Amino acid sequence: MTKNEKKTNAKLDLRINLEAIIVGIDPNHSNTKESDQSDLYDEYRKLSPEKLLKKFYAKFDSLDDKIYLTNSSNKYFGIIEQITIPEIGDIEVIRDSTIELSFKNLQEDTYQFYWDENFGSVILRVNSKDQSELHTEIITKESLSSTFNINEDQSNIFKTITDYIVIGFEHILPKGLDHILFVLALFLLSTKFKPLFFQVTYFTIAHSITLFLGVLNIVNISPNIVEPIIAISIAYVAFENLFTNKLNRARPFVIFIFGLLHGLGFAGVLTQIGIPDDLFITSLVSFNVGVELGQIAVILIAYLLLALPFGKQKWYDTRITKPMSLVIACVGLYWFIERTI
Repeated sequence: MTKNEKKTNAKLDLRINLEAIIVGIDPNHSNTKESDQSDLYDEYRKLSPEKLLKKFYAKFDSLDDKIYLTNSSNKYFGIIEQITIPEIGDIEVIRDSTIELSFKNLQEDTYQFYWDENFGSVILRVNSKDQSELHTEIITKESLSSTFNINEDQSNIFKTITDYIVIGFEHILPKGLDHILFVLALFLLSTKFKPLFFQVTYFTIAHSITLFLGVLNIVNISPNIVEPIIAISIAYVAFENLFTNKLNRARPFVIFIFGLLHGLGFAGVLTQIGIPDDLFITSLVSFNVGVELGQIAVILIAYLLLALPFGKQKWYDTRITKPMSLVIACVGLYWFIERTI
């Protein structure tokens, strides 16, 4: 979203999976084949831009009840100025269309952005006319963003830091179930501090390296490769817990390698969200700090719920470590199969 010089109008460029919106499939659906509308969705994926546009207007006269700006007293509805739909390509790959909305005669400085939760999650970026980033937020099921100011002249470094720390944290808790399970698998190896410290340190160093390299586009590996390997990394580390409760020499090295791949996953998310050019390093470091805080939160919760009350019990390994590790390993294997099919 970009404000103009007069501070009375704003433009929203919305990148969206138009086929999913028309058919009624949550755009965040991990596998559209599981939806009752999958056949219709596949049919729409094969439509030309012109035909798909007709389907859109046949379903939506406007987006007034789906997307709008609001403050304490008024709602401001956007006018659809243009819809850009790419030509038919690989129908196995999501086709991102762009809807351009304009908001006229905005009377206030601060607003919230309403987004229909049935459209899935969305990344909201508010920029000034010179493209300085004023606000960044991921909206999921809450539907309403936090309050932002469209008439700020430049990026606020403190706000950028807090925005990206929150985004990084939320990518782990509550949204990053695969990363949560990997960290839990590390935690379950032993109730002692030293093994956990070394594992988390190796993992942190590794994913920080590839997060930076990935965002800078120095290293670029397809998510179709990265995501299945992340899944198998979860299974591997969890399965190893079934046979040992000691930190052997090979495990830190293996964790480091897997950490490099997790970092590429983080980089993919951050690249999708976008980083302001004027505060690039600040945003990147802040996101990584948020990720680390999320991991620490996972470990702290696991410690308070498991290790602190039960860690010294003789049955801790057989009743907690082994069963939980087995479940995590099976989930990792399931994800690996799901992500490779």
